[in-house]
Amino acid sequence: MKISQKGLYALQAMMMLTRRYHQGAIRIRDIAYEESLPEKFLELILLELKNARLVESVRGAKGGYQLRRAPEEIRLSEIIRLIDGPLAPFGDAEQLRSLIDRDADHRALYQVFLDVRNAAAKILENTTLADLLNRGPSGSQRRGGKKKKSEAGVLPMVVHGGGKEGHD
Repeated sequence: MKISQKGLYALQAMMMLTRRYHQGAIRIRDIAYEESLPEKFLELILLELKNARLVESVRGAKGGYQLRRAPEEIRLSEIIRLIDGPLAPFGDAEQLRSLIDRDADHRALYQVFLDVRNAAAKILENTTLADLLNRGPSGSQRRGGKKKKSEAGVLPMVVHGGGKEGHD
């Protein structure tokens, strides 16, 4: 799965906002501290999430960011597509279908890649932020404080640089 560091940070921030969903707006500084994320980079990510109407900002002394919709309504696929582009770990679906049609010698290989791509997309399409919160200890409420670096990773996957590529 191709996911950038920016995508990983976006997912971590959204998970933190999910954990604090009923607490109102959370300051960027608090999100950055609790999730061990660079504050300036997080500002840009949250602005992108705001422009996509996934989060909203609240001004004033109690201001910050909060989820715009309920965690049950926000799918991981939305966040990843917004930040990193298509969900495809092996290229986009149309490109793979084209290879299947024209490269008979390697058709079976490309079909496996398409199946993997479709399975990954289905999982991300069917997993919400609320689902993540309900998944055992990693979804349990933390009692504040900064994470240790060894706790910082959200998803054990290969993280690639770069941005949006191709289409689903």
